[in-house]
Amino acid sequence: MKSITSILLLAAALAWSGAHAADTPSNLGPTVSERLTTARAAIAAKDWSRALSELNTAAREEPRNAEVHNLLGYSHRKQATPNLAKAFEHYRIALQIDPKHKGAHEYIGEAYLMNRQPAEAEKHLTTLEQLCGSQTCEEYADLARAIQDYRTKNPG
Repeated sequence: MKSITSILLLAAALAWSGAHAADTPSNLGPTVSERLTTARAAIAAKDWSRALSELNTAAREEPRNAEVHNLLGYSHRKQATPNLAKAFEHYRIALQIDPKHKGAHEYIGEAYLMNRQPAEAEKHLTTLEQLCGSQTCEEYADLARAIQDYRTKNPG
């Protein structure tokens, strides 16, 4: 009889601890998805340090997230003092993870223009044309316009 009582007490204790665990959040911090939302809002407000903080944390939590690396590249590129080396690093990681990431192709192309490498930008424009066409693809249109503006300002 004593062993049955012990088993019932053990079962009750396990059931209680399981119920308690279900009520207790296992992750007290924001999810990567929530961090991306916060980072996008910071980017819209041009709050680069907040965007970089959220995105760096997201990258530690999900190092194989192409969108996190794409937005890290964008944030490094758009700061008052652009860090093109870091921007290129993150765009390349994004494209290694997802070679068809349209945003990363557009943004690395724009970074190449900032670095005075229009031929490299045009390679990404060609890739975008293959991925999504030239008529209705926003990323293609944006990069094509940036290349045209670059060529206008830098003839020859």
